[in-house]
Amino acid sequence: MLLLKRFFCHLSVLGFVALGLQAADWPQYLGPNRDGVYPGEALTRAWPTDGPKVLWRKRNISAGMSGVVVAKGRAILFHEVNRYDTIECLDAKTGKTLWENNYASSFAAGYGSAAGPRATPTIVGDRVYTMGGQGIVVCTDFASGKTVWKVDTQKSYRASDGFFGMACSPLVEGNAVLLNIGGEAGAGIVALDKNSGKLLWKTLDDEASYSSPVMAKLHGKRRAVFFARTGLAVVDPANGKIDFQNRWRARIQASVNAAAPLVVGELIFVTSSYNTGALVVNAVAGGYKAAWSNDTSLSSQYASVMHRGGFIYGTHGRADVPPVPALRCVELATGKVRWSVDDFGDGMMLLSGDRLLALMESGELVFGQATPAGWREISRAQVVGSGARSQPALADGRLYVRDRNQLVCLDAP
Repeated sequence: MLLLKRFFCHLSVLGFVALGLQAADWPQYLGPNRDGVYPGEALTRAWPTDGPKVLWRKRNISAGMSGVVVAKGRAILFHEVNRYDTIECLDAKTGKTLWENNYASSFAAGYGSAAGPRATPTIVGDRVYTMGGQGIVVCTDFASGKTVWKVDTQKSYRASDGFFGMACSPLVEGNAVLLNIGGEAGAGIVALDKNSGKLLWKTLDDEASYSSPVMAKLHGKRRAVFFARTGLAVVDPANGKIDFQNRWRARIQASVNAAAPLVVGELIFVTSSYNTGALVVNAVAGGYKAAWSNDTSLSSQYASVMHRGGFIYGTHGRADVPPVPALRCVELATGKVRWSVDDFGDGMMLLSGDRLLALMESGELVFGQATPAGWREISRAQVVGSGARSQPALADGRLYVRDRNQLVCLDAP
C-alpha cells in the first residue's frame, strides 16, 4: 500500500511539472490539472469563529452557476447581466472591474433551474474561452476584453439545451477547444480551432451531459476523456477518433451525468446517481477493461470528486431526494469504502494537500482534514447566500466563492 501511495503521488507531481503550471493560478474548471486539487500550499490553519477574512466582496452580480477562474493576477467572472452573457475581468486582489465583454443571450433556464451560464471559463495564454447556456462559444482576448471569435453551436451543429442548458467547460488541448455539445449529425463532441473557432473535427452521436472533459495520458498517448449523456468516451484530441466507449447512465430519462471523469495513472473513474453509481476502467495492454463498478461506493449526482494517494473523496447520494448525501473516502483500486460521514450534504469541493474544502448549496463553507484514516472537521462558516452551486477557486492563497448574487474573495493561507 505504501508503494501504491508513492506511485499516485509521483504521478500527480509529474503531471504538474510537465504542464509547467504555476501553483498560484486556478485557470480552468477544477483547477490547474482539472482534478479539483490545488498544488500549492493553502488552507493551513483554522478560521476565526466568524469565518475566514473577507478580502473583498462584489455584490449584485447576476445569474449563473459558472465558477470563477484566476490567472496572472486576474479573475474571470462569467454571468448573465440584463439578458447579456457577460465575461467580466476583475483584479484578483481588489475585485475592481478591468474590462467586460458581452453578447446578447436568449437562454431560458428550464425545469426550475437558475438562469445564466453554467460552464466555467478556461484561460490559456492570452485567451479566455467561454460557453454560455445556449451554447455560444466565445474566445476573448485576456488583455483587452475584445472578442477574437464567436461560434453559436446550436445554430452551427443543432445542439440542444437539454434539461438545464449547455454546461461543458471548454478544454483546450494543443490547437483545439474540445466541447461536449450533443450536436446532430455526429457532432456530439466537437473540436474548434482555438485561434479561429473553425471546426477541426466532430465525433460521437450522443447527447451532451453536464460533465466537462479532462485530459490524460493513456497507453502512453494524450487522450481526452468525456463523460457524455450515454457514458464514457476516450477520444484522440488530434482527430476525434474514439479509442473506447462504455455505456454508463441511468435507466430513467430524467437523469444526468454531471461529475467530471477522474483519471489516475491508467485508471478512469466516472460516477453518476439515479441507481447507477461508479465505474472504474483500466487501460490495460491492448485495450480497456472494467476494474470494478457498483452503486454502493460513490454515487455523485453533480459534484466532481478528487483523488489523493490512491483514495477518492466525494459525496455519495442525491441532493434532491433523501437521505442527505454522505462525504466518503473510497479506495480507487477496489471501490472499498474507507469511511463515510452521513448527512454531510452536497457541495462543490477542492483539495489542498490533505485539507478538503466544500462549498455547500446553502452558502456555507466546510473545511477539514481528509485522510484514509478519517475526516476531521476544522472550521465552517456562512460566507455567501443559498443557491451556491458554482465550483470554488483557490489561487495564491485566496479563495473565490460565489452564489447567484455575490462573489467573495477570502483569505485562505
